[in-house]
Amino acid sequence: MASSSSESSDELATAVGRYVLGDLSLGRAAEAAGMSRWEFEEVLEDAGFASFYGPRSADQLHREIDVGLDLGE
Repeated sequence: MASSSSESSDELATAVGRYVLGDLSLGRAAEAAGMSRWEFEEVLEDAGFASFYGPRSADQLHREIDVGLDLGE
């Protein structure tokens, strides 16, 4: 059986990879890694990756606009 330490490392590596690829937002990736957003940002910085804020594609932007419009109703 795998130790919880290796499971945590696997979850962190997966969260970083999915974040860098744009599959997860910063907050969702931090949550998947079991960290706060600020802790996760430190991990990214230590690994040489920059944090991105806001939508990274036109599709993400349109989804955010749709959510915002739905909140107004």
